[in-house]
Amino acid sequence: MTDLTWAVPLPVVLPLAAAGLALALWRNARAQGLISVVALTLSLVTSVLLLAAADDGPLVLDVGSWAAPVGINLVADRLSTLMLTVSSAVTLCVLVYSLAQGIADKNAETPVAIFHPTYLVLSAGVANAFLTGDLFNLFVGFEMLLAASYVLITLGGTGERVRAGTIYVVVSLLSSVLFLLAIALVYAATGTVNMAQLSYRLAEIDPGVSLVLQLMLLLAFGIKAAVFPLFAWLPDSYPTAPAPVTAVFAGLLTKVGVYAMIRTQTLLFPDGRADTLLMWVALVTMLVGILGAVAQNDVKRMISFTLVSHIGYMVFGIALSSDAGLAASVFYVAHHITVQTTLFLVVGLMERRGGSTSLDALGGLARLAPLLAVMFFLPAMNLAGIPPLSGFLGKAGLVQAGVADGSPLAYTLVAGGVVTSLLTLYAIVKAWNKAFWQPAPEEAPDVRLPRGMVGSAAALVVAGASLTLVAGPLYDYTTRAAETLRDPQQYVTAVLPGGRGEGRSADVTEDARRSGETGVVEEGADLEDGGEP
Repeated sequence: MTDLTWAVPLPVVLPLAAAGLALALWRNARAQGLISVVALTLSLVTSVLLLAAADDGPLVLDVGSWAAPVGINLVADRLSTLMLTVSSAVTLCVLVYSLAQGIADKNAETPVAIFHPTYLVLSAGVANAFLTGDLFNLFVGFEMLLAASYVLITLGGTGERVRAGTIYVVVSLLSSVLFLLAIALVYAATGTVNMAQLSYRLAEIDPGVSLVLQLMLLLAFGIKAAVFPLFAWLPDSYPTAPAPVTAVFAGLLTKVGVYAMIRTQTLLFPDGRADTLLMWVALVTMLVGILGAVAQNDVKRMISFTLVSHIGYMVFGIALSSDAGLAASVFYVAHHITVQTTLFLVVGLMERRGGSTSLDALGGLARLAPLLAVMFFLPAMNLAGIPPLSGFLGKAGLVQAGVADGSPLAYTLVAGGVVTSLLTLYAIVKAWNKAFWQPAPEEAPDVRLPRGMVGSAAALVVAGASLTLVAGPLYDYTTRAAETLRDPQQYVTAVLPGGRGEGRSADVTEDARRSGETGVVEEGADLEDGGEP
């Protein structure tokens, strides 16, 4: 296959360049929309190409031609490219949905001059977080997407959104401070923030210090992923934002936290000392989240609580620390990004057609909008894990991995996962019955749903259902990704040639190779030779 290393930074660079161009053309709404669609389409195409190429081994690009561990690396491996592909597809569909909503509402909900540059920066931040091989650059990726999210969550400037946005900003800043402090302590203990180099340096330091660093990183990522007891901000923040913003937040922002947990647990802390803690966190997150969903009478808040609950399934797979558990967890992340985003977009259509998201105010939508009823039913059943949909396959994989583990706590998690799935079905059926089947207490407004909004949401419904059709190849891919994650030597070797890294400019290194100096540079010799790198 053609070497695609040059394409690794494109999912980051393309949206950033497009964001600058869109900001420069802030007076031209049509040009901004065209630029955004083109940039995210190219990012999606690049992600698919990288997904295929990374199956043969990680692709590593040295930013600025400085090799690891001195330089920052972007690493496209099986896990990162799969997350990148799914997120690119989702952000493109949500963008089309928001464009159609903006046209219908004359941009009252999503002011174009603000929305497009900010949305593109968020997309670039997500891509950077997935691709980076450097712990500090992971922080940079988080801050890019969070800074953009601060703007998006308060679009429209209503009092409710500002209050909810304030909570979101405070919690996000707290997690960022914890993450930055953890990075500083990691560097103080090991002298590096390159993740490939950390994979063996962390094993060489005091085990107690290593455990403290691991717990600090898990705390920071746990806030971003909204696990118990760090999730209270999410159900209050997400339902207040415009539908496309809520959809992309639900689909991607929490999953970036989950991705960071997967990457650090497998690459930096593979000893499994925090697995028991993660199992308990997964169990309580599943149960508390779904009990919150059952208690809700607003469909947006109900879906928000199911989002929290199903993060627990992903943490379950991480905590098992097995090939089967990780494969099922990665599969479930890909499934959940698609399905959860779809549900929030469809709920936005329900609110538009029925005039409310309260289940007491909705009713009779199956008669008024039968296509909308189907569009809600399919992803909702997928979320509940009804066979043979992809949600069932992901949960079945987690159950099998838990049974294979054989420990009492793993069996408890399996039981908790089954109970959570049944309660998810109950919550979904309750919402379906009230919103679509029962007669409405009042006549719904006569509103025509914009075709662009319906079409983009329908595309994601089809994409979610299609995961079932390609579940076999997709599960094989996630299994190979899990095997690579559990044996990180391939990642380390790709990032650090020679085992310890050459630590100098790739151009100078290539000159040295041509002159016959092929030995690996010793650590501490990075800036020798008269100060020339």
